[in-house]
Amino acid sequence: MMYEAGLILEGGGMKGIYTAGVLDFFMDKEIMFSDCYGVSAGACHLCNYMSGQRGRSYRISVNYLDMKQYCGVWSMLRTGDFFGVDMSYDLIPNYLDPYDYDSAAAYEGRAFAVVTNIRTGEPEYLPLKDLRKDIIAVRASSSLPLVSRNVKIGEELYLDGGISDPIPVRQSLQSGNKKNVIIMTKEVGFVRQPIGAELALVGARYLCFPKVYELMRERHLSYNATVQYIEEKQKAGELFVIRPKHKSEVGRIEKDKEKMTALYEEGYRDAAACYLELLEYISQ
Repeated sequence: MMYEAGLILEGGGMKGIYTAGVLDFFMDKEIMFSDCYGVSAGACHLCNYMSGQRGRSYRISVNYLDMKQYCGVWSMLRTGDFFGVDMSYDLIPNYLDPYDYDSAAAYEGRAFAVVTNIRTGEPEYLPLKDLRKDIIAVRASSSLPLVSRNVKIGEELYLDGGISDPIPVRQSLQSGNKKNVIIMTKEVGFVRQPIGAELALVGARYLCFPKVYELMRERHLSYNATVQYIEEKQKAGELFVIRPKHKSEVGRIEKDKEKMTALYEEGYRDAAACYLELLEYISQ
């Protein structure tokens, strides 16, 4: 059933497999949303939700962990991207685990990948419909600073949407969504810390794009302020949030399949546990 509500998917690297578990539960219960926003890893999992391919996000997250072409230093040194672009956006969706482009295009709601324009420093919300061509927006949304190449779309260059709008709840509200469901990958109580020593590398790498440095320097402040805003709205009953209750053993870059599977199952269980409460919220 399609609900008139926003669905907001936070990024988080491989911690996003928690989101995959939640979305698989949604697909099992045929819960769809009229407006969907995916950030970074959230944008990747959103694609499989749009196409209705239950289990595909999990498979892709764990089946290729040992392949150097998929992610790792080999890919970084050879291509400039820690996550291999050719494998992630061509070999897997077109050959190894085929993506259902037609079903995604038929999704009745709207879907957006959140990206960061590195010239302006502003977030942009790029529509996803025909993933044969719109997949470039998903790639841009998932391109982390320092470990990914800039992604050119039109005349502009883009990087990870998480550095400018990691949880786009305000955008969803501004779009008219009075109900919003947020899937977060950071556990309850998480507080983002300043970037630290890597900030100097960001400044050097993006010397011609100073907005990237500014965003990364202030990222912890904007993220923590957004989480505080979400928690206040959640307490008031204005938002519905699903997030891990405890810190996961899964890192942003993870090679342990058992840890990944455990976090996926946690996401599914958490969604199941709040199912009736969720239905009451989005049905009002």
